[in-house]
Amino acid sequence: MDGSLRPSTLLELAHEHGVPMPAGDAEGVRRYMRVANAHNLEEYLARFATTVAVLQHASSLERAAYELVEDAARDGVRYIEVRNAPILNTRAGLSLVEVVEAMIRGLQRGEQVHGVIARLIIIALRHMPPSTSMEIAELASAFRGSGVVAFDLAGAEAGYPAADHAAAFLYARERDLACTCHAGEGDGALSVRQAVHRCGAHRIGHGTRLIEDPSLTEFVNDRRIPLEICLTSNVQTRVASTYAEHPLRRYIDLGLSVVLNTDNRLMSDTTLTDEYEHAATEVGLTPDELCAIALNGFESAFLPWAERQALVARMRGEIAVL
Repeated sequence: MDGSLRPSTLLELAHEHGVPMPAGDAEGVRRYMRVANAHNLEEYLARFATTVAVLQHASSLERAAYELVEDAARDGVRYIEVRNAPILNTRAGLSLVEVVEAMIRGLQRGEQVHGVIARLIIIALRHMPPSTSMEIAELASAFRGSGVVAFDLAGAEAGYPAADHAAAFLYARERDLACTCHAGEGDGALSVRQAVHRCGAHRIGHGTRLIEDPSLTEFVNDRRIPLEICLTSNVQTRVASTYAEHPLRRYIDLGLSVVLNTDNRLMSDTTLTDEYEHAATEVGLTPDELCAIALNGFESAFLPWAERQALVARMRGEIAVL
């Protein structure tokens, strides 16, 4: 969520809370926030300091969550899982619970107004102590069934192994909360291996370098563990040199379950429609393949089975008349 603020909202919240901005107008903020020249994931993530600074109050968090659902609706999205790391939103005195409650209020209002099903994934961060990740897993589990659908681990990968946070994943899984894990974006296939085998992730965020480990790729394929592919941000962080060289095409040819995502709408200056267009024009996917990816997304949703099946059936109907 903190990577998908509208530039105008970022500027307004900065003025409201006295936070300095890199530019005085929305277009200047948009240009600054777009990460076009990062050398790695860590440089890409540095931009988040700007957005996190304005998301320290309940009203700001609720607004950002609502507007993200509104923007998704305009992009034709039917279901959205919004990620956020609440530990970053407590600097002005909000409790972790208050942060989550504010985000859920915004998502629920967006769902009511715009008809987009909106749920929250709560993130722990790799560079923080495992004890903090456990606290976040406890937080996420407490909101299971009340707007939160999964626990996630994100942040700088290199030097911060997912295995260090395995206990937090176990806590979440033992309380029947779904888990995903960012891996294979800022580090190699071993990072994905840890996410799968040490953390028990049900989906993998990015998984770009999974392809470097044929045995693990086969395992992920056989167990139908979905890969949350983010083309534009992977090019920006240099894990893929170009869209065409991204392993998405190889993953599809191997039969893996892949879905397309925006990652961060603001930093990547993208929409989900843009990501599908890149997949079509630069990766070379066919309309049928793009439709299959869209259905993969609904089938992989962290929703209760009955709700997921109803959503999949509805989407199959919409796709059938295209």
